[in-house]
Amino acid sequence: MSNYIIDAIKSGIIETLEMTFFASVFAYIIGLPIGIILYSTAKDGIMANRYVNFAVGMAVNICRSLPFLILLVLLIPFTRFVTGSSIGTTASIVPLTVGAIPIVARMVESSLSEVQPGIIEAALSMGASPIYIIIHFILPEAAPSLLLGAAINISTVLGYSAMAGVIGGGGLGAIALQYGYYRYQKDDHGDADPGERESDRKEEQEIAGTSVSRRVSPESDGRFRKNKNRRDRKH
Repeated sequence: MSNYIIDAIKSGIIETLEMTFFASVFAYIIGLPIGIILYSTAKDGIMANRYVNFAVGMAVNICRSLPFLILLVLLIPFTRFVTGSSIGTTASIVPLTVGAIPIVARMVESSLSEVQPGIIEAALSMGASPIYIIIHFILPEAAPSLLLGAAINISTVLGYSAMAGVIGGGGLGAIALQYGYYRYQKDDHGDADPGERESDRKEEQEIAGTSVSRRVSPESDGRFRKNKNRRDRKH
């Protein structure tokens, strides 16, 4: 394995950890209050409000049901507006955060729902306000479940960060896509001619890009074979 690939992997690990950390933090900053709203406005919640619960829950369900790759593409204009670019490590934090927010909200709601009703009833009997109950009773009681949910959410964001490489997000996902899928480059080609490496790379990209179209259109498979035979005769 070439030193260039090793350096790329090292930088990819750092970029992946950076994206995962900041996206997780921002997702919890936004998702934690949303989860508390979903919990407290539920039918038997301490601030029951079915209209607010329905509206927030609907928005969360819609965002959570979108495949992350589609969300990446949909958020390109918003990402460019926020960060000034749609590619790179910093830009990838935006869709990662948006994709993780609904997951965090539902996880927080589920964790808070595990708190025993007796604790809430005791706090209400003492005249505590709903906000006071949430901060001083519900959240501390749900802390172990919240920490377990945080570990699950972080692993989810880590998986999402690999898919961000499809749109030039950086990190290990981009390295695997560029050098593993497009080039299938797993060993050292440092002594090869640059023009030959570029020709091989384009051919591998064509092979990868036509792998699906062969099954759909026989004509595309025929054109690919003709082009490949023409290149072989030139060599």
